[in-house]
Amino acid sequence: MKYLYYPGCSLRSTGRAYDESLLAVSKKLEIQLEEINDWNCCGATSYVSIDEIDAFSLAARNLALAELQSSDEEVNLIAPCSACYLALLKTERFLEEVPDVSAKINSSLYKAGLHYNGRVNVRHPIDVLVNDYGLENISKRIETPLKGLKIACYYGCQSLRPYATFDDQYHPMTMEKIVEAIGAEPIDWSLKTRCCGGSLTGTIQEAGLRLNRFLLKEAQKSGAEIIITCCPLCQHNLECYQERISRFYDEEINIPVLYFTQLMGIALGLSEKEVSMHRLFKKPSLKRFSQKGAAAHAW
Repeated sequence: MKYLYYPGCSLRSTGRAYDESLLAVSKKLEIQLEEINDWNCCGATSYVSIDEIDAFSLAARNLALAELQSSDEEVNLIAPCSACYLALLKTERFLEEVPDVSAKINSSLYKAGLHYNGRVNVRHPIDVLVNDYGLENISKRIETPLKGLKIACYYGCQSLRPYATFDDQYHPMTMEKIVEAIGAEPIDWSLKTRCCGGSLTGTIQEAGLRLNRFLLKEAQKSGAEIIITCCPLCQHNLECYQERISRFYDEEINIPVLYFTQLMGIALGLSEKEVSMHRLFKKPSLKRFSQKGAAAHAW
């Protein structure tokens, strides 16, 4: 199985654990990811509110580069970051559905010697793992079943809204199916698509902390031992502000927040280093799980 891969800015900086664990899991499952040559920022910032066409053109350049790099009739492009995924998918849809916008974007691309022909299909890694690779095939590759480990799956805002391409917008279950496939237990909780506050933690921090507190408290109350997510900003907010939230609200908030690919990697028998556990601020306690043929992990 071969796909083009768009890491985006976050996965090469603060979200490196996501990039490294996804690449390690893909290699283990024999899913080939080929990085787009000379990719650029997707424009998933306030830029779109300043100049929409320029923002679309920025994202469209990556789509045009993907077409140049693949001779496939349909080019499957994986974008792990939720913001990148949404920006690229939105651009793909506008290019397909809005002729005036498409003409303006291609006019911009022409100045860079590029053209977009509509062959790219923007995919989320969860979509690929569940619907292309298959849950049964994932289960067959598990070396360290995480039996009894209770997991809160957190999707955030952007992976399924406004485009629900691979799951239900309001009650998604694909990440829960992956959790079950690796032997762990997904908890039932009501806030898995509620916003974490995004950039509010860096602008109106009190509001951002309050939104994150709702999520963390509910996950703990529901019995989760670990939260997993598929968004670099969500992971950052939920993990890195726990001590500040605890001080601000005078209560104990303490729960590890991982990328779903890190948890998958452990179940697949990958090492701590391979799934970048060392990049976490709050490492999960998985001593009761041992790697097949090796000693227990000491986290």
